[in-house]
Amino acid sequence: MAKLLHMPEVSANATHAAIQNWAIKEGETIAVGDCIAEIETEKALVELAAEEEGVLGKILVEAGREVEVGSPIGVLFAKGESNVDIAALLAKAGAQQTAPAPVADEAPVVPAPVAAQPAKTGRVFASPLARRLAAAKGLDVASLKGSGPNGRIVKRDVEAASAAPVAPAPVVAAAVSGPAFDEIPHSGMRKTIARRLVESKATVPHFYLDVEIRMERLLALREQVNQSAPRKISINDFIVKAVAVALRQVPAMNVTWTDTALRQYHEADVCVAVSTDTGLITPVVRNAGGKALSQISADVAELAGRARDGRLRPEEYQGGSFTISNLGMFGVEQFSAIINPPHAAILAVGATQQKPVVEDGELKAGAVMRCTLSVDHRAVDGALAAQWLAVFKGLMENPLGMLI
Repeated sequence: MAKLLHMPEVSANATHAAIQNWAIKEGETIAVGDCIAEIETEKALVELAAEEEGVLGKILVEAGREVEVGSPIGVLFAKGESNVDIAALLAKAGAQQTAPAPVADEAPVVPAPVAAQPAKTGRVFASPLARRLAAAKGLDVASLKGSGPNGRIVKRDVEAASAAPVAPAPVVAAAVSGPAFDEIPHSGMRKTIARRLVESKATVPHFYLDVEIRMERLLALREQVNQSAPRKISINDFIVKAVAVALRQVPAMNVTWTDTALRQYHEADVCVAVSTDTGLITPVVRNAGGKALSQISADVAELAGRARDGRLRPEEYQGGSFTISNLGMFGVEQFSAIINPPHAAILAVGATQQKPVVEDGELKAGAVMRCTLSVDHRAVDGALAAQWLAVFKGLMENPLGMLI
């Protein structure tokens, strides 16, 4: 028996998502576990896996379309099934209000009676994608005529309006020329980053602690380890390990904030900030304190690679309790990072540099790295944060301690 495929809630609290591409063509057989389509979320591409076998009988949402979570996106036929009344299937599911307009070879879905002038209600019915396209093209969605179900404004209406010739606006005053520019529409990830960072700075009481770490012993140990390690270990891999071990030694720091309670975690799941073409994402190295340096190195490399390809699974970038943001590879000496809610802290890591240091009353050259810890004062007090930072510094300056 034919069934509707619905847009899944691929990430927490998501209200809309888009089909990036269909991995299965109409008429092709689907086995349990097969990737049917790739769904674009605000942070990554997520595979929609088949939960039962059948045949992809009809695609209802073409690639690139954004629809509400729960909307029908396709029809799964049983093997050997044909001549399915898709309109009746949609009607039976009560999907007239959320389904996209049927393609030309489908039987038309007869919409429920609606008021002739829906605009009188004061609400303009338009898909989120249509609203974004209209904004990017400088169009007022209220001025457009919708061709979707019940007069809903959809992508093709915006494209048609933008293609139509527009009469030039009357010149009121002499135009002032300015520098040329290109407008680059915000990606879903960039919008999410902007919203979360504004929310963090506006609602989270940040305070900051700086520390300088002598790196000679760690650099020497890294050189020794890399002579026999199955893969090259980076300074960042040592930092991930040290952060995780410090969280295990100071468990009161391994927390996230909620309005009703602190959540103190049993394992140290450390997030590592990764820059991608569409924005910053923080994949999670699970149980980093219990892993060898070589395994941490492999995990970080794999997660970072798939993050840049936009192919992280939601469980790989959601969660964790602590974030590391390392700009040392760009030569940045010191910076302060914004906390990634609901985490209680983020460690900003600068470059290791040769600097004059005083040792046993004598001036000499030393390898020094500066780190800044940003802390949520609601969850962690200054003395506790200072205690954790001292433990982290001790592990970095005596790195054998984190390996034992």
